[in-house]
Amino acid sequence: MRAIVGIGNPGKKYKLNRHNIGFLTLDYFAQSYKCEFSPSKYDYEYLEGDFGFNKYLLVKPTTYVNNSGIAVLQLIENYSIDPTDILIVVDDINLNKFDFRLKKSGSDGGHNGLASIIYHLNRNDFPRLRIGIGNDFQEGGLSHYVLSNFYDDEMIILKKLYPVFSDIIKSFIIGGYKSALAVYSRLKQEIKNNLSLN
Repeated sequence: MRAIVGIGNPGKKYKLNRHNIGFLTLDYFAQSYKCEFSPSKYDYEYLEGDFGFNKYLLVKPTTYVNNSGIAVLQLIENYSIDPTDILIVVDDINLNKFDFRLKKSGSDGGHNGLASIIYHLNRNDFPRLRIGIGNDFQEGGLSHYVLSNFYDDEMIILKKLYPVFSDIIKSFIIGGYKSALAVYSRLKQEIKNNLSLN
């Protein structure tokens, strides 16, 4: 079994925040396959699915971003999943808006959600799909920026990218990181060559 964990804050007022791009991506994936998240007695919402013999979990922590590691640790303990079989979907201010990177491991990059996961797992060798939200804010404005909603024109671009992210997620579920990396590399090249996101 593999798991996909979206990073974000629970609650309607945060739903379209830039910080919630992980949740938004998992919501699109779930809707595409006509699945719904369910509450659990732990610090996350989840859904279970499968592609043939490839079972998977989608997980949205209810801990708020800064304590995401609590939910991820519970997930590992409850399902005996190796961290290398967990893909974290997370926003990244260090990437241009809607650029994205697939990484096998790494530091937290200044993201409190990733920092919490690394702290609670005491390791950083878990894959992550980082989705750029840009950094259009003045000094001291980080918190306001990441907790602000995407503009309408930004949502149009994001909706074009949801299927791309979903393909990467599905390939991770079926074949793990190497499979996801192959799909990621192909899709990045296709976007570069063919797709207009404007």
